[in-house]
Amino acid sequence: MFRRIAVLVLIAVVFLAVLVFTYHNKGPVDVHLVVTEINTTVSVAFAVTFALGWLFGVACMGFFALRLLNEKRSLKRSLRMSETEVSSLRNLPLADAD
Repeated sequence: MFRRIAVLVLIAVVFLAVLVFTYHNKGPVDVHLVVTEINTTVSVAFAVTFALGWLFGVACMGFFALRLLNEKRSLKRSLRMSETEVSSLRNLPLADAD
C-alpha cells in the first residue's frame, strides 16, 4: 500500500515539474541535426530527448537481459550434463580391492 502511494506521489511530482518547466520555457529553439534543422519549443525538445534516451536505455537493458537468459540456458545445460555424469558414476560397481 505504501509503495503504491509513493509511486503516485512521485508521478504527481514529476508531472508538476514538467508543467512548471513547460510554463517557464515557452521560447522557440532551433535543433540542428546532421541532415535537417527543426524549429520547436524547449519543452518539446526536452520531452523528445527524454523519450529517446528512455527507449535507448530500455533497448540496452533488453539486450543485457537476453544475454543473461542465454548464459542461464547454457549453465542449465551444463548442470544437467554434470548431474547425469555424476549419477552414472554413482551407479557403476566398485572395483574389487583384491
